[in-house]
Amino acid sequence: MNVHNDDGILRLTFDRPDALNALTGETAAELADEIEAATPDAYDVIVITGAGDAFSAGGDLEMLAETPDTSRQAYEEVTETFGRAVEAMLECPVPIVAKVNGDAIGAGLSVVALADIAYAAADATFSCAFVRVGLIPDTGGTVMLPHVVGLRAAKELAFTGEFFDAERAADLELVNETVPADELDDRVAETVERLANGPTATIGMMKQAMHENIGRSWDESLDYENLLQAQARTSAAHDEGVTAFLADREPEFE
Repeated sequence: MNVHNDDGILRLTFDRPDALNALTGETAAELADEIEAATPDAYDVIVITGAGDAFSAGGDLEMLAETPDTSRQAYEEVTETFGRAVEAMLECPVPIVAKVNGDAIGAGLSVVALADIAYAAADATFSCAFVRVGLIPDTGGTVMLPHVVGLRAAKELAFTGEFFDAERAADLELVNETVPADELDDRVAETVERLANGPTATIGMMKQAMHENIGRSWDESLDYENLLQAQARTSAAHDEGVTAFLADREPEFE
């Protein structure tokens, strides 16, 4: 991950363009490290984007092909990496803007849903693709996505793994707005400037209040998500999904 402090703007860039910025556990842990350390005293805004043509293609499937020996090991791995990143984004007192410069798939889509504000290039593609490899949505996918797009829409996206365009992402309120790719930088810069000029600590309090008022505690819901993901990681469906992906064929789930 590329990390840059731009005069109070923390810019975090997924930096594996040759792999469409697929996320590894190491990347997720680094994302958590940076966001956990961000305070209103140090930063006004955090911007997350991807290098090259994609925002993020989701979890690195070669990493996921290395199935943990036990569900407990899988639970610990996901909790200490992607789970930490989710909690960091949800609890961060600094506003987070996702600049979706290209495709946001799987965990990449979840990161977009976790961001406080998101703008997408008009040619970006989205998918909650976990079901295609026999997994449940993680990186907060079962925690935040239903709150952002609504329960029925979240179920449709998760159950089908369908691909959809940026216009539908905006209609679902997964992103705040779509703009032509060559205007994305300027559109994000406008909001970043407005946020940077605002009361960062107060905005953080707004965010905290909104999140706490949703209802169930994040710890409870995220812990349950991680538990189910650990079970999915050691399932036959996941084995088949990853095997099919790496063999460039359609999965044959039982």
